[in-house]
Amino acid sequence: QAQLVESGGGLVQAGASLRLACQTSGDTFKFNAHHMGWFRQAPGEERLFVSGLSWIGTPEYDETLVKGRFTISRDDIQNTIYLQMNDLEPDDTAVYYCAASVLGGTRAPTSARDYVYWGQGTQVTVSG
Repeated sequence: QAQLVESGGGLVQAGASLRLACQTSGDTFKFNAHHMGWFRQAPGEERLFVSGLSWIGTPEYDETLVKGRFTISRDDIQNTIYLQMNDLEPDDTAVYYCAASVLGGTRAPTSARDYVYWGQGTQVTVSG
């Protein structure tokens, strides 16, 4: 089992930056052996892939959403992944979730159904 806890969300104005963090833990959960992902879900909408990081450190982004503004990274000592979000826009308003996959391969999956461990989410609200 794994526990994922997100933090770093908040209410900001358009153009601001936030850094989300996802702290992972679990007796048998080996952080750097899993693909990790960030998803977001706005009210009434489906959960969308934002970014992922493969277990070997290869990043993935949905460039339609990210538009070069976000960067995913991880700290293998702290067992934490981060999502640095710059130049935020009102359309970025959503609950952001981190997730861990147990799939193999060298690229982080982009479908929510391929992730089995999820955090509780952190709210990001961007005012225009």
